[in-house]
Amino acid sequence: MNDLAVTPLDGRTWKDLAGLFSQGGDPKRCWCMYWRLPSGHWSLTSTQADRNALHDLAEGTGPTPGLVALRDGEAVGWVSLGPREDFPRITRSRTIPLVPGEGLWSIVCFVVGRRARRSGVAIALLDAAVEHAQASGAHAVEAYPVATRGSRITSASAYTGTLGMFERAGFAVVSPTRSSAGGGNARVVVRRTLERAGEDR
Repeated sequence: MNDLAVTPLDGRTWKDLAGLFSQGGDPKRCWCMYWRLPSGHWSLTSTQADRNALHDLAEGTGPTPGLVALRDGEAVGWVSLGPREDFPRITRSRTIPLVPGEGLWSIVCFVVGRRARRSGVAIALLDAAVEHAQASGAHAVEAYPVATRGSRITSASAYTGTLGMFERAGFAVVSPTRSSAGGGNARVVVRRTLERAGEDR
């Protein structure tokens, strides 16, 4: 994985991400804005509006909306993250419980290019996302992976990640949900507490 570089999305890496999303699937349609819009607004938006919204976040002065994985100058992966309050679909969800906590960041979505799958890209993105959240002052990181129970699931169902991947990265389940990823596989809420600068180890 030494040839993989993970970097925040900004104006310089926007074209790289756009190239990854152009490969098709849900990212080409939603531009990773699904979790950033209240559920009632989702049906009212358009692909172009979603693309413009993500571009504005990339060019803005707030927290980056995510990290891009680059290999040989080509974007091969993406992870969306940010303060939990930036994701109204989570904070207002009827199926994902809002587990109390302060200084929480959420990891909500992964995209891995077709040719880069099963090469450790998602794991590298998860590790980088935790490091980025910690460097940005997060007290804990939360996510909503699929509990696969050892079964294979489609890439379209695994966009929030799998429970096993998060558990190997030090996350623990803090709550079940009523959110389903299809095939009888439910999502769960997982969380990892982060050390903060100046704290005793």
